[in-house]
Amino acid sequence: MDFGLVLQTDPPASRVISLMKRAERNGFTHGWTFDSAVLWQEPFVIYSQILANTTTLKVGPMVTNPGTRTWEVTASTFATLNDMFGNRTVCGIGRGDSAMRVAGRKPNTLARLGEATEVIRDLAEGREAEVDGQRMRLPWVRDGRLPVWMAAYGPKALALTGRKADGFILQLADPFLTEWMVKAVRNAAAEAGRDPDSVTICVAAPAYVGDDLAHAREQCRWFGGMVGNHVADLVSRYGEHSGMVPEALTEYIKGREGYDYSHHGRAGNPSTDFVPDEIVDRFCLLGPPEAHIGKLRALRDLGVDQFAVYDMHDAQETTIDAYGAEIIPALGD
Repeated sequence: MDFGLVLQTDPPASRVISLMKRAERNGFTHGWTFDSAVLWQEPFVIYSQILANTTTLKVGPMVTNPGTRTWEVTASTFATLNDMFGNRTVCGIGRGDSAMRVAGRKPNTLARLGEATEVIRDLAEGREAEVDGQRMRLPWVRDGRLPVWMAAYGPKALALTGRKADGFILQLADPFLTEWMVKAVRNAAAEAGRDPDSVTICVAAPAYVGDDLAHAREQCRWFGGMVGNHVADLVSRYGEHSGMVPEALTEYIKGREGYDYSHHGRAGNPSTDFVPDEIVDRFCLLGPPEAHIGKLRALRDLGVDQFAVYDMHDAQETTIDAYGAEIIPALGD
């Protein structure tokens, strides 16, 4: 199993770079960041410095979207980083939550997401693609490689991921839901004539190593609120008891009263009081190292290839170091 580190690009950027360097020293293979232009600093600028200050770490957004940048600009940015640092980027992409809503726009449609996935990958790898009716190619790309991993929760998005994406990003670490969603992605891949095992599975969730579970829960409760945004979209689209989305995912948002993006992805988010301890425990990895190891082994057995640690809490360095010292080595068995 591979491991990634997920951060917000809060200033100073030097701290983001320092934490990514620390992650690589501790055996992490991927460095991910949020991508919301209004809320945080521009990640692609920071990626160049992360890549320059690491040796093998791969970087990318978790996640970008097809609406905040034109597709040729996104592709060119990835291709430039790859040309400079040797194909060490991954494009995580989704419909757009915070990036679009904070700017007063609606998340992108799945049709637009699917089209953008193919166009960005083709352009970044040197092939011709069509953007807004115009055929184009980046003539300077040589031997470019850009895996595109799609974030999804709902049935249509999961099916799209299986049909078109190189990887699947699932932003929660509940084994029951992971099994359900991975199966949906792999079935869609098989129906599209693809090898289901060719789709990389990445589970991303907060991890907090320590014995004080009450404190760990409070530091990670924000995550249930973030996931709740996507769940609320699914409920509005499919209905609460449609059978299209597991009730294990939809039940907990009944007490949700809204969401303030100024606290998005941050410990102490006041918009997440509705998230019960049970959901925090199910969605996140909390407790001593052996608790993390046990849950990660269960996820690995379900086909998960990478676990990406959301590290937005008050124990960033100690979590990275604990993973490097005890947890990552245990998953190499």
